[in-house]
Amino acid sequence: MSTPNAPASPTAMADAGPIDRPLNRKHVTAWALWDWGSASFNAVMVTFVFATYLASDSFGPDDRGTQWLTAANAIGGLVVALTAPVMGQRSDRGGRRKLWLGINTGVVILLTALCFFVRPDEAYLLLGVVLIAAANVAFEFAGVNYNAMLLQVATPKTIGKVSGIGWGAGYVGGIFLLLILYVGFIAGDTHWLGVTNDDAMNIRVVALFSALWFIVFALPLFFSAPEHRGSGEEEKVSLLESYRRLWRTILGLWRHQRNTFWFLASSAVFRDGVGAVFAYGAILGTTVYGVDPADILIFGIAANVVAAAGSFAGGWIDDRIGPKRVIMGSLVGLIITAGILFLISGTLEAQLLGLEITLTPTTAFWIFGLLLCFFVGPVQSSSRSFLGRLTSEQRAGEIYGLYATTGRAVSFLTPALISVGIALTGDSRYMVPAILLVLIAGMALLVRVRDPKVEDTL
Repeated sequence: MSTPNAPASPTAMADAGPIDRPLNRKHVTAWALWDWGSASFNAVMVTFVFATYLASDSFGPDDRGTQWLTAANAIGGLVVALTAPVMGQRSDRGGRRKLWLGINTGVVILLTALCFFVRPDEAYLLLGVVLIAAANVAFEFAGVNYNAMLLQVATPKTIGKVSGIGWGAGYVGGIFLLLILYVGFIAGDTHWLGVTNDDAMNIRVVALFSALWFIVFALPLFFSAPEHRGSGEEEKVSLLESYRRLWRTILGLWRHQRNTFWFLASSAVFRDGVGAVFAYGAILGTTVYGVDPADILIFGIAANVVAAAGSFAGGWIDDRIGPKRVIMGSLVGLIITAGILFLISGTLEAQLLGLEITLTPTTAFWIFGLLLCFFVGPVQSSSRSFLGRLTSEQRAGEIYGLYATTGRAVSFLTPALISVGIALTGDSRYMVPAILLVLIAGMALLVRVRDPKVEDTL
């Protein structure tokens, strides 16, 4: 008889994937609303508003804000890499996924609100990057349990679609939130509640609004969605023993579930590149391609529309042809599109069907930047559903913890390449080839991974 300490066996895959049960739409909706609310952190704080604010000249010259932020995120990534799977392992045993999801969501909300105190002065740069990096860590911890709950709300035939609904809801939530913030606090010189642009008060108030948004839309999950029942293992174990068990799990994956092992490795690399598209896209647009900082929020709204469409479409296709094909096709699209964007560094003039076409760097960023966003959603959604097909509900927390850990274990790749590229060239445009290299490496590793959906239909 197997024990909780035993490595994964060849038969462990027999119960992989969600349990076959009727789909509860109420649970799916509550689960997806958390993603909707999380747009306040992903879209606003990390991508289109607050990170761009930290990268501005208000916090020092020579792309100092960008370099400090990437360095802080790299340190935060190391913390996640060392702790995420153990946290997931413990929530698997204790049946406390919602509890830990709630605690970490609360930390993200608190740190987001504290960003209100980051004034536009070089002296506040350290505070800003520490708050964002720490919130990123808490958000990753929350994501471990949130992703594991996919197996509690989805069914074997709908896991791709449900995962896509979650990602799509996050992007759609971002659309509504960015529109509200643009109208209320970004456009013009005076804003709602009498807020002005003095001392960047309009941007700082956005942090408070974002924290409130996350609270409102995260709550339904904790009142509606089911709690994980736990593995039935009641004994308390030390932190050291948790790491011993984690090591046995990793060895078990290598010996008996090599496909899961290689998927974790490959997805870690390509997800780092994909995440960089949104994490640094707004900074790239404003510093290299001439997008007006006042317009970057409009780009963010359009980007979320396109990414949501990609997520919904990718989730629907995922359940029909398998997640690997969706991921590979999207990675190819990302690589080609990013390559074209990098080559367009000046104004291009050409004739098409007798018409004079002028393509400025700003216009190119709008066209190809949005196309990049379309391919981002399916990669993220299908990666989550891919892993969901390879694990069981009882082990999902630990496996999704490994998913976070492997991602964070290599999360230094893109930020480090970007930092080196900027340091050597003084040109932020070299963010693009850094992201390209990581995407190509991840796709090369994915080639050897077998698609569980395709195998199931043979």
